[in-house]
Parts: sequence; structure tokens; C-alpha cells
Amino acid sequence: MTPERFIALWQNNPLTERAGAQGHFDDLCDLLGVDKPRDLDHYCFERGAGKASGGDGWADVWKRGHFGWENKCPGRDLRAALKQLTDYALELENPPLLVVSDREIIEIHTAFTGYPDQPRHIAIADIGAPENLQTLRWVFTDPEQLRPVKSLAAITEEAAGQFGALAETLRQRGLEAQPVAHFLIQCLFCMFAEDEGLLPRGLFTGLLNRAADDPARAANRLSALFAAMRDGGDYGDETIAWFNGGLFARVDVPPLERADIAALQRAAGMDWRNIDPSIFGTLFERGLNPSKRSQLGAHYTDPATIMRLVEPVIVRPLTAEWQAAKEKIAALLAKSKKHGDKAHKDATAIFQHHLERLRNYRVLDPACGSGNFLYLALKALKDLERRANTEAEALGLQRQVGIEVSPANVLGIELDPYAAELARVTVWIGELQWMLRNGYPYATQPVLRPLDTIENRDALLKVGADGTASEAEWPACDAIVGNPPFLGDKVMRGQLGADYTEALRKCYEGRVPGGADFVTYWFEKARAQVESGKCMAAGLVGTNSVRGGANRKVLDRIVGSGSIFEAWPGPASRPS
Repeated sequence: MTPERFIALWQNNPLTERAGAQGHFDDLCDLLGVDKPRDLDHYCFERGAGKASGGDGWADVWKRGHFGWENKCPGRDLRAALKQLTDYALELENPPLLVVSDREIIEIHTAFTGYPDQPRHIAIADIGAPENLQTLRWVFTDPEQLRPVKSLAAITEEAAGQFGALAETLRQRGLEAQPVAHFLIQCLFCMFAEDEGLLPRGLFTGLLNRAADDPARAANRLSALFAAMRDGGDYGDETIAWFNGGLFARVDVPPLERADIAALQRAAGMDWRNIDPSIFGTLFERGLNPSKRSQLGAHYTDPATIMRLVEPVIVRPLTAEWQAAKEKIAALLAKSKKHGDKAHKDATAIFQHHLERLRNYRVLDPACGSGNFLYLALKALKDLERRANTEAEALGLQRQVGIEVSPANVLGIELDPYAAELARVTVWIGELQWMLRNGYPYATQPVLRPLDTIENRDALLKVGADGTASEAEWPACDAIVGNPPFLGDKVMRGQLGADYTEALRKCYEGRVPGGADFVTYWFEKARAQVESGKCMAAGLVGTNSVRGGANRKVLDRIVGSGSIFEAWPGPASRPS
């Protein structure tokens, strides 16, 4: 099969999607000189086609460890085909490549864990180009050749470094750190929104380019844009969506210089769709918060470590609940004679009850920092809802159109105002990224729902107007996760102040020994929440030292209150 012959056969071919799919794929294999799909266990047509609902399978073609491939007839929406592959990626064993084609164009999407999607588009008229033939052969023979060069973490670190340098420049000119940080957070969200198409494409970058030599004009236009995002409405000839959410409630653009505009232009030139929310907040906090600047380049709690808490505390129990519900659904559908009979309605009710359970599930991080635990908890819940949808559909039920788990599912408490604001932005960006990547409609009116559930306050003490300290309350939730601050007993007075330390120890007297480390107060409060029925499970990061001395009494109290279902002794920043 030559490229010319392939183009002559398939360009403007009138065959339907079903009639042309396998012939087109077989001819493509001949063109590339690769094997055709003839192995049901490793490389086949119609992977997972035997669904109870009688609908399409998980993928038109599947090759283990290589790709899932979905074919459409010319002119069909390839985004819908990509969404189908994304929905069923787990059933397809998470292949590194997702490929969609309407026979006139082949789109190759990369799905390597921890790396951005770098799609490649090959039109049928250009399929004979040597570089296109090589790319397609790699799809079948060596997907690693298509792995993006930069990981999501590397992209995020680069972006955080650029913003950190600009923040330091502005602070050195005597500008106050907090307003500078707030302004830069607004800018970075605009860059993300522009690249994702939430703002008109090129709007923010064009604003900077047109006013590059006039910083005062740039500042005025940025102020006008932020105000339009706050309220919704017109900005020049463009209509701006209503973003709200609190991020643009305060518009206060600092005095800028040409070098500042140039720095923003360089940052805007990056692809902000690919920042990683699981580390985004931590890295940007270090750059924007002058007290954390010395930590630039230091280790951060990686997503895999965070998931060692999120998985057993949140994912595993909810997965077990869904598995039990799914077995009941399958049994009822086996009895059902037709759609809408009692057995079918009872099966649907079980499914809807589980979705309601997910919608009402709440996760609290009572020391949320810049939001990495909250983001990964939210992502886990959204993944669970998507999986329930796809598996219910495979059983024969009608899936819901949207995903209803949202930022309202995560609650946070954070003392540092820099971190609290970044936590909200981390959750907002993570929510939008997930919905856009998975093909679901995101919220509008406003785009950014207010996140008052992430509170900027002390998680341990509440000080009244008369100066009297009492125990701070935590909101009721289903699960508590987080990485509370660690301060050894001997340094608490120096870091927190003598008055605060004394008030803390007095308030928790009889529950936390006076010589216990700071982190154990979070352990005790989590225990009390579980014991009082205000929480079902908790997982907090600690260090080896929590097992000994006065700290041990806190753990003994936890054991005395119930069972610990999992623990990991280890170094700092490892779950225990």
C-alpha cells in the first residue's frame, strides 16, 4: 500500500462509520507495514464491545500498552470520540496514546501519566510525508517516542520560577508583598483562562503586547480586564464571562515598568493549560510569599505520597461502596424484563443514591496550605463519579450528562493568607482542567464559584474580642486528610510565641500533653471529630517522632477511641 493509493481509496470516501472503520484501519496497517489487529487479548477490534446496554464498545481498536483508537465518519465531532476513550481509559488499561480519526484526519493524543497532552494532527492529504509516516509507526511500535519532553512538574516549576522572580523585583521596589502576590495570582489565572479558551484567545497576551512600551496604559487595561472578569460584560469588542469567585473582588494593579510587562509577556508565552495543580500552589507560594522564598527548589510533598493518604481514607472505602451497589444493580437488571419496570427502577435508584453520596461527600484539610491535598481529593472524587457513570452505563443504565462533584466537596483551613488564596486558585484551576480534559461542561454564571469553604483562620485556637482563647471548631465532614505543620516541642515558643503556646496548651490540657509536638494537636482534633461522629475517617502526615515521648500519649488516645486501619512509619513528609 502506497500513500498515493491510500489517499485515493479513503479521501472523500462515502462509506459510513461502521462500514469503513475496519477497512480503513487495515489499509493503514498495510501502509505502515505493521501487524493488523487479530489478537483478542492484546490487539483487537471492538475492545469491550459486549456491553449490556448494547451500545458502542470502549474502543474501535485497542493495542495493549500502546493505544485506544476510535473511528468516526468524516465530519463527525472528534472531541466526542476522544471523550469516549477518556471515559473508558481505565477499562483500556490506561494506554499512553488515545487516537481519534474521521478518516480525513488522525489525531494522536498523549496520555502519559504526569505529562501534558501534546496532540498531533495528520491530515489524509499529508499522510505520505516521511515525518507523518514515522509518527504513525511509533503509535503502533514505540509510543515512548511520542512522550512529551517536559513533564507537568517541570512546566509548573518553570512557571513558578518566572512569577517568583517578578514578585521579588516588585517587592524590591518597595511594593507591599500581599498586594503584589494577589495581582500576580490574578495574572496567572488570566494566562490559564486565555490558553483554555475561558477568555477570548489571545486577549491577555495581546493586551500586554499592545501596551508593552506604556506600562501605565498596561496597568489601566489590566484593571479594566479584571473588573470585567469580576462582573462579566464587555472589554473593548470582546464579551467577558462572569468569573467572580472572589479572585477579582479586589482590583489593585501595582505601578509597573517596562521590564515587568516584558516578564509578564514571557510568562504568557508558556502553555498554561499544562500546569500541574497537585504542586502548583506549593511552588507559587514559595515564589510569591517572601517568607517562603528561601524554599525555592526545595522538596515538595509529591502527588504519589499524598495519594498514600487519599487512597485508603477516601478512594478505597468509596470504591467498596460502589462495588456493593454495582452488584445489587447487576442482580436487579438480570431480573428486569424491560426498561422502566420495577427492577429497572430499583437499579436506577441505587445508582442515583450512590451519585448523591458522592455529591454530598466532604473532605477537610485543616492545614490545607496551598491546596495540593484538596486538589487531589477533589480529583479522586471526580474520577470516582466518572467511573460510576461509565460502569453503570455498561450495565445498562442511563448515565448522567455532567459531573456534579465540585469544589464545594472540599473544605480547608489555613492560617497563611498567601497559601489560602493559592489553595482556592489551585482548586479552581484543578476543577476547570479536569472538566475540560474529560469533556464535561464546566460551571458558568459564575465560572468560579465562591470558595468560602477554604477558610483563612487558625485551625486550633479561636481568640475572642476580649483576648480569651478557646478551641477552634472544624466543620463536619466525611474524611480528614492533610499535612499539618511540624514544630518540635522545644521550638514552639520561639516560633509561635510564648503567649500562643501557653494558650494552646491550656486549651487542650488533659488531651494533649504539654511536651507534645505541634502536629499532635491536629491528630487529637481529628480523633475528636471521628469520636463525635463529625467525621468518618482521617489520615494525616507525621514523622517518626510522633511515636515516642509525650507524642505517644496522643496516639494512645487515638487507639483507645477506635481502630487505625493503616499506618506508615517513615521520615518527614511521609504518612503515618
